[in-house]
Amino acid sequence: MPAYKDKNRGTWFCKFYYTDWTGKRKQKKKEGFKTQREAKEFEMEFIKKSNADCSMLFSSLIELYFKDCESRLKPTTLENKKYIINLKILPYFKDMPLNKIDTTTVRNWQNELILHKDDNGKSYSQTYLKTINNQLSAIFNFARKYYKLSENPVVICGSIGKNNADSMQFWTLEEFKQFISAVEDKQLSKVIFELLFWTGMRSGELLALTLNDFDLKEKTVSISKNYSRHNGQDLILTPKTPKSKRIITIPNFICDMIEEYLKTLYDYKPSERLFPVTKYYLNHEMNRGCKKSGVKHIRVHDLRHSHASLLIEQGFSPLIISERLGHEKIQTTLQTYSHLYPNKHNVVANRLDELNK
Repeated sequence: MPAYKDKNRGTWFCKFYYTDWTGKRKQKKKEGFKTQREAKEFEMEFIKKSNADCSMLFSSLIELYFKDCESRLKPTTLENKKYIINLKILPYFKDMPLNKIDTTTVRNWQNELILHKDDNGKSYSQTYLKTINNQLSAIFNFARKYYKLSENPVVICGSIGKNNADSMQFWTLEEFKQFISAVEDKQLSKVIFELLFWTGMRSGELLALTLNDFDLKEKTVSISKNYSRHNGQDLILTPKTPKSKRIITIPNFICDMIEEYLKTLYDYKPSERLFPVTKYYLNHEMNRGCKKSGVKHIRVHDLRHSHASLLIEQGFSPLIISERLGHEKIQTTLQTYSHLYPNKHNVVANRLDELNK
């Protein structure tokens, strides 16, 4: 593995041949190394990556993983993935050869996450621990499938954290009415939060809505896209999952509210976004309404949980709730809201008693 010195610049460079993934032989040149050793190490690591050699460094695998994800994930999803990996995973594993990372190494990493406390003495949430661990497992699954890694050490170690928070935040109908009275001074805010609470749609789905998505005669709203803002640009993306594409029925008072809101818009086209704001606006208005009304603070996303809780309390079946929320599987609905169902068991028993009279 020769390395060459650039006499004019005083730095080193490497120049070598390799075979790419298509089987073609190519030449690679890389300049600007401070030492001969650095140039040789780059060549050796590059060839390992090209040959799918799982003795490559973990950091090299991450480069390949991100490149693969770029063509398959939404920009916002990829950005979130990169944030977690670069902050919580890469610093620990980056200089380790991939095939030298065993269950003991992963277990020690998991324990550091579990025991971690910030400057205020606060630990990571159970759901965040689960998310970080899942990201590492996905990386090793990628290495198993495409780079001949024999096993996924994360799977052997087992999971950490939990899928759902121990206590879910949501508002009762009374709490929502108290909140909405505090933000109705802004019609835009009132319409947005009413829609979120009474439909259970995601905030990104709401922000992507146009008038064309509403059928006020049939009293429905069609969910077919998702809004996000990335690097200062507004993006209209596909929904979160295939089942997210759905039609939600809406009550009469929501139809009337939309019609009244339309009267306030100037030079509006039915194909344009009906609510031309961002999630920052929603968070700001949520904070303002909570502070003004005195109701407990919840996230904008928790309005979705509030809608599900309302439907459960009204006795609707998990299947209907799942379809309305756009869950991919009914199991997701049952797992997410299972803790809201126990109080229904007594209702079942009482009704069975009545039938036996």
